[in-house]
Amino acid sequence: MAKLYFHYSTMNAGKSTVLLQAAHNYRERGMVPYLLTAALDDRAGDGVIASRIGIGEPAETFTADDDLFAMIAARLDDGPVACVFIDEAQFLTEDQVWQLARAVDDLGVPIMCFGLRVDFRGQLFPGSAILLALADEMREVRTICHCGKKATMVVRQDASGAVLLDGAQVQIGGNETYVSLCRRHWREAVGDR
Repeated sequence: MAKLYFHYSTMNAGKSTVLLQAAHNYRERGMVPYLLTAALDDRAGDGVIASRIGIGEPAETFTADDDLFAMIAARLDDGPVACVFIDEAQFLTEDQVWQLARAVDDLGVPIMCFGLRVDFRGQLFPGSAILLALADEMREVRTICHCGKKATMVVRQDASGAVLLDGAQVQIGGNETYVSLCRRHWREAVGDR
């Protein structure tokens, strides 16, 4: 039975690595995965899902205006797809998450979404919030804080390493901009909340 999965974490936990490994496992068994990523994140190039450990694969891109149900249905018209993989799922709109749920229910294709749960202010991303509400299964991809505890939060830093408290929710960046922390150390970094 097809399900909608949400694999979530903070920055630098290995979400893209897990996605790429899972897609490889499907191919190794003779099955075809369909990879999608947000056009907004082009750090590795347009339409590329890449991991910090140096692996990557081409993917079709989506924007906030795309109908993902229609994209998946069109792809299925071209041949069987064993699983749909979506990277940067935090950038999905509420309507797109409902489109994915419809694709699972009506087209019978499993969909695995990978993305951030919260932003640097400790707020849910809109796509993540609706995935938390609609996903059939949720799995946390874990990483650790400098203290050794599980990191569940992330801070954004400027070029000098100062923690930023304000700014746009979306800023594409990586190791040089974000640091994953446990809640206690996040609270200390941003000023106790």
